[in-house]
Amino acid sequence: MTDIRRVAVFCGSNPGARPEYEAGARSLGRLLAGRGIGVVYGGSSVGLMQALAETMVEEDGEIIGVIPKMLVEREVANTALEDLRIVGSMHERKAMMAGLADGFIALPGGIGTLEEFFEIWTWAQLGVHEKPCGLLNLAGYYDPLLAFLDGAVEERFVRQIHRDMVIVESDPGALLDRFASYDPPRVVKWLNAGTI
Repeated sequence: MTDIRRVAVFCGSNPGARPEYEAGARSLGRLLAGRGIGVVYGGSSVGLMQALAETMVEEDGEIIGVIPKMLVEREVANTALEDLRIVGSMHERKAMMAGLADGFIALPGGIGTLEEFFEIWTWAQLGVHEKPCGLLNLAGYYDPLLAFLDGAVEERFVRQIHRDMVIVESDPGALLDRFASYDPPRVVKWLNAGTI
């Protein structure tokens, strides 16, 4: 069992083309706040990031924003947050978010969202952490990516045990339930123990 006190949520600075994306971000926020789970996110006041943050504030949930100085104006930093941390670089942003979180969720988003999620998943694969990594697959957004990953397994560029690390659900509650019962693969435990 994993003790999830706070999750890092990666998501778009745009709202996307479908209303299901914003509805899903808000549903996740309500569930997290209701379960007493805090959020650390990219600190923006636009797109899905804003929908998530706004919902967490409305529901009296803990929300921490982390944004690089260079993006404060470009992404419109969410200055309404009680806890907004401005860092020097994208690398510092990701490191701080990783350190504050007990798990990681990617909502629909663009290149930045994918880059953040893939880096944190790579860290899990290498045994840097044993925290759950999940995709909230709203409206089938991640279906093409999941097909690609399955193809990468077939072509032997990704091991099945690493592919299986990614928890995928279309329902926020189901995703959080799986996070709560997450047990890292044995290969990650061995890596962290220094036995392989």
